[in-house]
Amino acid sequence: MTEKPETQLLEGRHYIEQLREIMKVRKRGKVPLAFVHTYGCQQNVADSEKIKGMLEEMGFFFTDTPEDADFILFNTCAVREHAEDRVFGNVGALKNIKRRHSSVIIALCGCMMEQEHVAKRIHDSYPFVNLLFGTHQICNFPKLLFTCITDSRRIFARGGEEQDQLITEGLPVHRDGKIKAWLTVMYGCDNFCSYCIVPYVRGRERSRAPEAVLAEFQELVRQGYKDITLLGQNVNSYGKKPDCGMNFAKLLQMLDQVEGDYRIRFMTSHPKDCTHELLDTMAAGKHIAHHLHLPFQSGNDRVLQEMNRHYNRAQYLELVQYAKKVIPDISLTSDVIVGFPGETYAEFQDTLSLIKKVQFTSLFTFIYSPRKGTRAAKLPDPVPAEEKSRWFQELCTTQEQIAAKRCASAVGTVQRVLVEEQNPKTGLLTGRTSGNIIVDFPGDPTICGTFQMVKITEARNWILTGKLAD
Repeated sequence: MTEKPETQLLEGRHYIEQLREIMKVRKRGKVPLAFVHTYGCQQNVADSEKIKGMLEEMGFFFTDTPEDADFILFNTCAVREHAEDRVFGNVGALKNIKRRHSSVIIALCGCMMEQEHVAKRIHDSYPFVNLLFGTHQICNFPKLLFTCITDSRRIFARGGEEQDQLITEGLPVHRDGKIKAWLTVMYGCDNFCSYCIVPYVRGRERSRAPEAVLAEFQELVRQGYKDITLLGQNVNSYGKKPDCGMNFAKLLQMLDQVEGDYRIRFMTSHPKDCTHELLDTMAAGKHIAHHLHLPFQSGNDRVLQEMNRHYNRAQYLELVQYAKKVIPDISLTSDVIVGFPGETYAEFQDTLSLIKKVQFTSLFTFIYSPRKGTRAAKLPDPVPAEEKSRWFQELCTTQEQIAAKRCASAVGTVQRVLVEEQNPKTGLLTGRTSGNIIVDFPGDPTICGTFQMVKITEARNWILTGKLAD
């Protein structure tokens, strides 16, 4: 990395200080209020926490009501068409707020905003949106907001090749919780799966320096965070670009040596980069959760090849077999796409058979959604939506039966559970096992944020019920 990120940080501080003074005058209430709503994946959540960190330094407090806000931000997701449609609908609803309060700044950021056709639609059809910036422009947010306010003009900023290579360390973070934390270890993706827009909106892979990751991790442990999730679009290709001197397995080993009472998770893993070394590291780790999210997407080799996934069914099953061998209590979760262009019902049955063979704890299942600019969007797609919906329901029913069986097998066991919160409706405490399975049990809410041993007494599909162990 060059000195440019440090220059951006200093420049950002300059604009943050000026915005703090501006908002003292511009605010509508006693203090400046910001409303930030995040769509999509955990990486978007982590990005929003950085933006909220900068807003906090500008003097903003946060509100759950956009009507009260001086600044409104939607951090958007481009993975599926349904997510984009929701964003456009919710942005349209902000028009009335802008009409009532003309001083409100409305901003959009995230993956959707890196797409040219989306930016054009916002520009042409949503004139009340003041600021638009993409995933590569987060570090420039203070400057963009300052320019938007002081020049009284709309600002549209999207990333480029230069921004694609930069990682700016040291951005402030406003974390939304006190127990769980997100820690980004790498950005971007080089895989170019034929159905996926992420490499086009997130850029090419680039890894943070190990010492920067370690420093942030140590600080999170010092602050008392108990569940720390390492993030990347393809987290287990960490270290390839730039060459950090260590791969993801070695990074995990390094972090696992930090003293403290915590649990490490990571996502998302690509099967082509999941190695025996990584699985051995999970097995030997003191703090590493026995949960692996390993998206397989399809159980059919022809479909996997059309998806450009770079592995086949046999290779995926070999990884699963090895994972179960070295981590007998491992909890496996995955992503599945139903109805990829050209997929036949017979090929879909290969997906069902793989699900039955692996016995996943849970699945994130989706009907294929075409993304403009991807290769799959140009493929013939003859299967009607109604037929795909029937396949989808068949898959969900199959997985529900598997999940119920897996959860039932936990009855009578004692699990180490991180207690996260008290359910306001039931009064029960809620936590998660190392395998990321939800457990409800009675207890004193003062133990929230601690690990407790819980005996499982009942299974309800994918949720367990228990009681504190003696």
